[in-house]
Amino acid sequence: MSTKYAKLPAGDYELETATIAPRGTFSSWRIVLAYAAGLFSAFALRLAYFLSHPPPELFTPFPPGSTEVHRYPPPSPSNVFPSLFPSDVGHAGPTPTGAEPALVATAPSLPIHSGAAHLLAPQTLANHSERPFDVFQHWGNLSPWFSVPRSAFGVDSPPEAPEGCRVTGLHLLHRHGARYPTSGDSYGGPANFSFRLPQSQSWKARGQLDFLNDWTYKLGEEILTPFGRQQLYDLGVSMRMKYGFLLYNFTESNTIPVFRTESQDRMLSSALNFALGFFGHPLDGKYQQLITIEEHGFNNTLAPSKTCTNSHDHAKGDRGTPYVRQWAEIYLRDALVRLRAQITGVDLVIEDAYIMQQLCAYETVALGYSQFCELFTPAEWAGFDYSVDLHFWYSSAFGSPVARGLGIGYVQELVARLSHTPIATHNSSTNATLADDPRTFPLGQSLYVDATHEVVVLNVLTALNLTSFAKDGPLPATHIPHNRAFRTAHLAPFATNVQFQLLSCDSTPDPQIRVIVNDGVVPLTGIRGCPESADGACPVSVFIDAMREIIGETDWAWACLGDWEVPPGTAWNTTRGAPPERS
Repeated sequence: MSTKYAKLPAGDYELETATIAPRGTFSSWRIVLAYAAGLFSAFALRLAYFLSHPPPELFTPFPPGSTEVHRYPPPSPSNVFPSLFPSDVGHAGPTPTGAEPALVATAPSLPIHSGAAHLLAPQTLANHSERPFDVFQHWGNLSPWFSVPRSAFGVDSPPEAPEGCRVTGLHLLHRHGARYPTSGDSYGGPANFSFRLPQSQSWKARGQLDFLNDWTYKLGEEILTPFGRQQLYDLGVSMRMKYGFLLYNFTESNTIPVFRTESQDRMLSSALNFALGFFGHPLDGKYQQLITIEEHGFNNTLAPSKTCTNSHDHAKGDRGTPYVRQWAEIYLRDALVRLRAQITGVDLVIEDAYIMQQLCAYETVALGYSQFCELFTPAEWAGFDYSVDLHFWYSSAFGSPVARGLGIGYVQELVARLSHTPIATHNSSTNATLADDPRTFPLGQSLYVDATHEVVVLNVLTALNLTSFAKDGPLPATHIPHNRAFRTAHLAPFATNVQFQLLSCDSTPDPQIRVIVNDGVVPLTGIRGCPESADGACPVSVFIDAMREIIGETDWAWACLGDWEVPPGTAWNTTRGAPPERS
């Protein structure tokens, strides 16, 4: 039976039915056979496709211990049509703005930053300790930044403006976000462990190390991890919420801020992510980003080692490694016994155990979780944390003979900004071309933001003569000092931030300055003339005079280019970050 349409005079249609005789009939077995043939054809076509486009996870598995690489984005994607995907199509709707946030002035207290968003901590550590233990805060410079306890540095004062004071300016120095490992580790180095396993002809892990049988090395090198990008965006939001009201001064003067960073990939990405958090998208017209060159031979206060020859000398610039080796042999002794009992075919050594601790930190901030974290006790993590302190104390901070010379250039710039006067003499890592140009180095502004590395943050804290951090030095490699003041996890974690906070207070006619590191107020009593203060404040004029004195006493040419020697180990030490005096 079929249906036809018959045309009516008015142009409409009505249904007309007719009977059509069938030409033949199919038996049920032919129908089933045809259906099966269709299924087979579809399967064959799909198989042919997969054979010509093999997924790497299915057909080319990475052998245990090898380096696993996932490249994105593809170099030449075939579906890119820029004209079809414009970034702005207009029609934004209403865009009225409101008042700027000002948490440091309006809130009774400031939010606490835990530093652990998107990361999963090892659950087994809870069984080892009666007290809460946060492993994220025991990774030294590999820790995500967190708000330190209120009196961590010796001043029992919160970071918000003291009573009777108002914030008038901010100079912010911050580190880049979490990154993949860097190359050239003198001790340890996560990538080195991935080379150790494949070199053995046959090996087998069990127990806690059973995961190694399928483990591959998944870390990149040098650049930010996804979590690291998030850190800087969050830091930008945090600073806008606290200090956004300072932007009103730029509106009044019809200017926009100049923020600084360096050309290195993770530095530039960090600065841009910070700006996106602070200003929001789009960034055009809201600020100017100065990108200084980070390369050997270029003066740069945010990468001062590039013109400091002695900082690259192993005996002068990397004095911390022997201390780390010595301490690792002590605190990882028991861990090595446990680990050796769980693997055959690989002769583990202390350095392997140390690398596993590094892998815990690096994999967590890159991948979100690491099974290496489950292998160690809280005491062993405290030991790892202290090993990082030893490294940076002797290589980048108060125990380094070149630390003050490396940090003094930024101090010169800070004094120029605070005093509203150009740098008088360029005799360090300052860049005269940029610093003498008011367009690239403006004076008299209420907000400055500079992005740098953790070593430079420690260089600057040393050059400022913040002696409260140096009271335990020289640090021993035989034990952890009780309640030590110098903790890299407190001073230089990923996305660490140093706030030079300017205040106007009713109790004194003089403008005041405070130094706040990761929300902890730092005592300034090591700076000549700065009084003991319950709020950690010092008159700006006194602070400037003291810094000028330190600048005058710091011989950058001798520290960075001078022909001096220091014996290894404890035969010579400094707690001022200075080299031996000129003979």
